[in-house]
Amino acid sequence: MRLLIVVSLLLVGLAACLPAQVPQMNSVAPDSGKVGTVLRAHGVFLGRDKVEGIYLSDHTLDMMVKVLNQSDDVIEFRIPPSVKPGKLQLVIKTTGKDAYLLEQPVYVRVEEPKETGEVAASSK
Repeated sequence: MRLLIVVSLLLVGLAACLPAQVPQMNSVAPDSGKVGTVLRAHGVFLGRDKVEGIYLSDHTLDMMVKVLNQSDDVIEFRIPPSVKPGKLQLVIKTTGKDAYLLEQPVYVRVEEPKETGEVAASSK
């Protein structure tokens, strides 16, 4: 009985020492852009086996983005056309039966699109 308790405590201690493989973004480049701009988020555990989707959030509405390329340390995505200009936070949706939405400490600034008059004036 005593041996069973000691072995159980040892296994619990070893399990607590294992690092959790939680997806996390550390940076995004470029950190701003217009609709259609391709951005690259860098971090750890960002592969398809850990991350199901990426969202841009204004803390009222979460907008899913199209993932173009994904590896364990980089996710490449495009700013969708439905996004309004402003500062938006990146949110990760994890994979699995118990999927979670994880707010990331990374923000993107979506810029206003140029008006057609501005484009014409700048091309002269």
